[in-house]
Amino acid sequence: MAKLAIIAHGGAGADPQKKSNIEDAIQKGSSLLESGLSAVDAAVDVCVILENDPIFNAGTGSVTRLDGSVLVDASIHVSDGRLGFVTSMPETPNPIKVAQTLLDEEINGLGGIGAREWADQRGIPRSAVIPRTTGETASGDTVGVIAMDSEGVMATATSTGGCSDRPAGRIGDVPLPGCGFWVESGVAVAATGIGEAITREILSHRVHGWIYRDGMPMVHAFEKVIETRFDESTDIGLIGMSSDGSCVARANTNMPWASWNSDGIRG
Repeated sequence: MAKLAIIAHGGAGADPQKKSNIEDAIQKGSSLLESGLSAVDAAVDVCVILENDPIFNAGTGSVTRLDGSVLVDASIHVSDGRLGFVTSMPETPNPIKVAQTLLDEEINGLGGIGAREWADQRGIPRSAVIPRTTGETASGDTVGVIAMDSEGVMATATSTGGCSDRPAGRIGDVPLPGCGFWVESGVAVAATGIGEAITREILSHRVHGWIYRDGMPMVHAFEKVIETRFDESTDIGLIGMSSDGSCVARANTNMPWASWNSDGIRG
């Protein structure tokens, strides 16, 4: 039986005091895994907890675009190759649930009103997402989760409210495979930070290759890519998990995160 493990982040550049919110979500996630829930369902459930927490730029706490709209993105990727992602969805407090419905479909991704109509047809609630009212315009405090279940299946789940002061049609790294997330061959990676910079680097897939193909230790791969591919003014963070249940997190700025595995190791 594989070790159970879960790790989550609250965004590169986010207030470090948000760590306690991440820890609470991880505690719930560890209980779900211990109860026998799959990696997919555990990752989604923890992501929903974070989407429902208004202090994060995901779901309930999303920021507004230039036109005043609130549009959300999410993705899920499973180590067995299944994939689902949605982008620029209106009126969707929990886009990760919509992404999950795509895992067993012929299509991998949906966007905009088409994604919302797909969700309507599957009974996923439609409701207005009220943008954060704290005066914050930051968009780095997005969320990401990686989980592994007793069968050794790994899943990543990421979600974001996009980026403030950007056009309504803007797409960041979260819904783009290989950019905001990648899981394959016993290595899972999720990124956070400036979406355009992450996308240009195809960051998660690049780092995954260094780890799996080149045999670089995960912590060294994370440190190398942050130090050599980005300048200090570009907020970047990464979380990762290996098939042995070990979890790693690195960032060049504040990034609240927490982890747990069935050996009792917490981060």
